[in-house]
Amino acid sequence: MAAEQVNEAVVPGTVKIYPRSEHCISRAQISENALKVLQRLKKADYEAYLVGGCVRDLLLGREPKDFDVATNASPEQIKQVFRNCRIIGRRFRLAHVFFGREIIEVATFRGSEPEESDQQVVHEDGRLLRDNVFGTLEQDVWRRDFTVNALYYNIRDFSVVDYTGGMQDHAAAVMRLIGDPEVRYREDPVRMLRAIRFAVKLGFTLHPDTEKPIHAQADLLKSIPSARLYDEVIKLFLFGYGLQTFEMLRHYGLFAILFPDTDACLASEDQDFPRLFLIRALENSDTRFNDGKTLTPYFLLAALLWEPLQLAAQKRIAHGENETLAYQNAANEVLTRQIKITALPRHITQSMREVWFLQNKFSRTVGSRPYRLLEQPKFRAAYDFLRLRGETGGADPELVEWWTNFQDADDALREKMTAPPKSGNGKPRNRKAGRYRPRTKPAAN
Repeated sequence: MAAEQVNEAVVPGTVKIYPRSEHCISRAQISENALKVLQRLKKADYEAYLVGGCVRDLLLGREPKDFDVATNASPEQIKQVFRNCRIIGRRFRLAHVFFGREIIEVATFRGSEPEESDQQVVHEDGRLLRDNVFGTLEQDVWRRDFTVNALYYNIRDFSVVDYTGGMQDHAAAVMRLIGDPEVRYREDPVRMLRAIRFAVKLGFTLHPDTEKPIHAQADLLKSIPSARLYDEVIKLFLFGYGLQTFEMLRHYGLFAILFPDTDACLASEDQDFPRLFLIRALENSDTRFNDGKTLTPYFLLAALLWEPLQLAAQKRIAHGENETLAYQNAANEVLTRQIKITALPRHITQSMREVWFLQNKFSRTVGSRPYRLLEQPKFRAAYDFLRLRGETGGADPELVEWWTNFQDADDALREKMTAPPKSGNGKPRNRKAGRYRPRTKPAAN
C-alpha cells in the first residue's frame, strides 16, 4: 500500500548534514575492509563515502549484506590506489576491491549528460543502455533510485549527507523514488521490482508518487533481458519474504509479467489448488530461509510452474497422448515459454523436471519400485514437493503418510509395506497416477 503522508518535496541543491551525534551508525558496525577502502581513498585525497543499502541497513540496526563505496576517483585512479582491484561492467564501470572472499564495490560518482554521447546511450523506450558519465557527489545523488538508498556516510567526519530527504523517509518508513517516477521507471523498469522488494524487506510503504505509475508501466518489464529478470526473481522470492512479495507483485500486475502462465492459472482457480499450493510453497521457503536452512531455487520455481505444467499435460492426455510423454512434452512447452521471460539456467530446469517427473512415481508402492525411488538424487526434494501437495489437497494424504513412514521404517517393515495385497483383502497400494482430487474443497489458511 502507499504511504498516507507525503514528505514535502526536496529542492535539488539543498543538503542536510547529520553529524555523528544525530545518527546511530558506528564504525564498529562497518566491515573492517570497507573502512580500509574508505581510509585509503581519503589518504589519497579523494572523497569517500559509504552509500546505498549498507547505510540504510545500518540506520535500521541491521547487518548489511555488503558495503558499497562512492568516490570522486575514476575507476583507473581507484585501481592505482588498490593493487587488489578489478574494473568491471559495461553499462556502468565499477571497481571491485578484493579482500579474500569479501568484495568492496567502489563506484565513481555518476554525472548527468544532457545529450546522448558515447558514454551514455539511451534506448528509444527510455532505458539506459550505457552510462559511464562521471560527476560530483550532488550529481550522483540524483542518479540513485530511492531516497533511503541515497544517504552517504562521510568517513572524514562520520556524518550522514542527505540531499533527498532520505533520512525523513527512513524515519517515516517510506520508499520514494528520486525524480519523476514515470521517467525513472522508463530508464530502468526493474526499479518497479526493486521498489516492491525493498518495501517488503524493510516493512516500508510505497510513496503515492512511486506507486501510481506501476500498473500502467508494468509492461515495460518485457523489454528487460531474460537473464537479468531471472536474477531479480531469485532476489524477490528466495530471501525470506517470498509470500509477501508474491502478494504485492500480483497487486501491482507485475507477477503476470514474470510468470504469465502461472498468473493465468491463478485467475481461473480450480478449488483454490493453484493459490493454496503456491502460498504453502512460498511459506515453506520463507521459513527455511529464516531458520538458516539452505534454499534451492529449482524447488520454488518448480512450484511456481507446477499448475501450468498440470494443465498443459492434461490437455495432451485428453487428446490421447501417453501420460509419460504428455508430461515430458508439457514440461518442454512450459519451460520454453518461461525461459524467454526469465532465463532459467539448464541445471535449474533439469532439477525442476526431476522433481516434477518423480511425482507420478510416488503412486507405485509395491515391489522394488519404492526402493529404487528412494535412491534417486532428487528424492528428498520430490518428497517435500509431494508433502506440500498433500497439505493443500493436490495429493492423497494417505499416500504422503505412506512415504513418510516408509522412509523411517526398518527393513522388515519396509518389506511388509511393499508386499502385494492379498487377493480380495485390503485396497491396492498402487494409486492411479495424476492429481488427487478431494471430495470437498480444502479450507483456505
